[in-house]
Amino acid sequence: MTTAAGNATVGPRALGSFVAALVDELARAGIRHVCACPGSRSTPLVLAAARHPAVRLWMHLDERSAAFFGLGLAKARREPVALLCTSGTAAANFLPAVVEAFHARVPLVVLTADRPHELRDRGAPQTIDQLRLYGTHVKWFADLPEPDDQPILLRYVRSVASRAVAAARACPAGPVHLNCPFREPLAPIWPSDPPDGLPSGGFTTAEAPRVPDPTAVEALARDLAAAPRGLIVCGPLDAPALAPAAAELAAALGYPILADPLSGVRCGPHDRSLVLDCYDALLRQPALAERLAPEVVIRFGALPTAKSVALFLQAHPCRQIVVDSGGGWNDPLLTATDVLHADEVALCRALARAVRARGGEPGAEWAQTWCAADRCARRALDTCLAGIAEPFEGKVFSELAALLPDRAVLYAGNSMPVRDLDSFFPGSARQVRFLANRGANGIDGVVSSALGASAGTTDPVVLVIGDLSFYHDLNGLLAARLHGLRATIILLNNDGGGIFSFLPPAGDPSDFERLFGTPHGLDFRPAVEMYGGHYVRFTTWEAFRESVRTALAGPGLTVIEVPTDRARNVALHRAAWQAAAAALDARAAQTG
Repeated sequence: MTTAAGNATVGPRALGSFVAALVDELARAGIRHVCACPGSRSTPLVLAAARHPAVRLWMHLDERSAAFFGLGLAKARREPVALLCTSGTAAANFLPAVVEAFHARVPLVVLTADRPHELRDRGAPQTIDQLRLYGTHVKWFADLPEPDDQPILLRYVRSVASRAVAAARACPAGPVHLNCPFREPLAPIWPSDPPDGLPSGGFTTAEAPRVPDPTAVEALARDLAAAPRGLIVCGPLDAPALAPAAAELAAALGYPILADPLSGVRCGPHDRSLVLDCYDALLRQPALAERLAPEVVIRFGALPTAKSVALFLQAHPCRQIVVDSGGGWNDPLLTATDVLHADEVALCRALARAVRARGGEPGAEWAQTWCAADRCARRALDTCLAGIAEPFEGKVFSELAALLPDRAVLYAGNSMPVRDLDSFFPGSARQVRFLANRGANGIDGVVSSALGASAGTTDPVVLVIGDLSFYHDLNGLLAARLHGLRATIILLNNDGGGIFSFLPPAGDPSDFERLFGTPHGLDFRPAVEMYGGHYVRFTTWEAFRESVRTALAGPGLTVIEVPTDRARNVALHRAAWQAAAAALDARAAQTG
């Protein structure tokens, strides 16, 4: 059979040339990992990925888990990862992870196999409309032509592959979608290398960071030099160089830093003299928050996890400068007065130089007021937590702060775990990397994401997750066994949706358990053991510490269950906040 041009055979050999060119160019552009699920229509792509020497193929049985695994892998490695599935609802099961990747700015290249054009909208099995399947939740979409080995088409598919990886990487990073229709027969015949005669290296794409405008930097430095009551707020942001740069800016301005763990600024060897880790406790005290009202705020990254920070920024309107290298509009509170599209690290360093040239440290005395209050609250919280002998979800994070080794990865589940991470994990000089799915903030796919992160690093990975989120992604545990992964999961089991006990519905007992508490009564041990994991249940804090140490030192998957009571958990949280409030009140009385 020949094409209309009459000079290229269409069949297994053309199919092999086409998919080999596609996968080879993905690899040349930087794709090193492909997360794939079994299927018939995706046969040509998965075979091409399996035979490429530069690509590692991670097979999964469940598409949703595979996609979140790829998300976690991309987060850990800070590089694009490809997802690959067959046609139909398999592709739809990628959607939750694609949505999370889009909002969290994680680079993914999504490859969905499809039926050929003549079978679309004809009632063919396992065929749905896959064109722009992910809507506005991908940065770019292309529906590839059906395979052919004409040179122009081979060059085209390479250019699409190169563009896809470049688009996924480009700031703001995110997912892209390539839809790949294949006609039977699906078994390719591979060409000799190189398959299409293209020169080594293929296509080259590059993007320069957004350099801050010197005139704007000088004007901002002038304004900040006249504003001693300032704050730097660092929310979730994956920028490894931000911590020392933000510390440099804080020192130049004399501004304290409210550092969400997910910013990467709270922990590490950088200067942390102005980095606060107990601001959640401070801002829960209305009188103190009033005295600490700023006149200017510089904000990097997404909105911090702590609701107290959001309420504080809303209650005290002032000049709020949002810096976003991705060109977004990161202002869910509608409080920003300035939005700067510049590289965060470059801006910090340029602004620090400009402020120092004017004398520097306009807010030094103000910063010490914040720092002293922060230290007072941290001492009170540490004392309170040390006196709690029963299982308490908040104490898990203070314990982990002492247990995790340097370079450990701590993945926090959504709902209460990520909030307790923010409230109870103190800053330290150790390089702990904090990860969470805070793009869309869903509780689905978190187990798979953490295991994907484990696949992307040789450092120990610890996941702290609630029971409902754990239940949502039990399928994800299979990856640990299939791929020999090492991970420690701390399961906070309060038999339901613990976060709702902190919210207004908890005040109305009628139907609360059925609608919000949602108890399940599940024993997770058999499921974990089915997937080859080791299961430990909390008895004492000393036993908990020993279990964590053993898990971190050993191979495979360990799940450590911490059973808690939802009502008691609320009471212990409130006791911790009351202890911090009492200490802050006593300090205020002493200092006048």
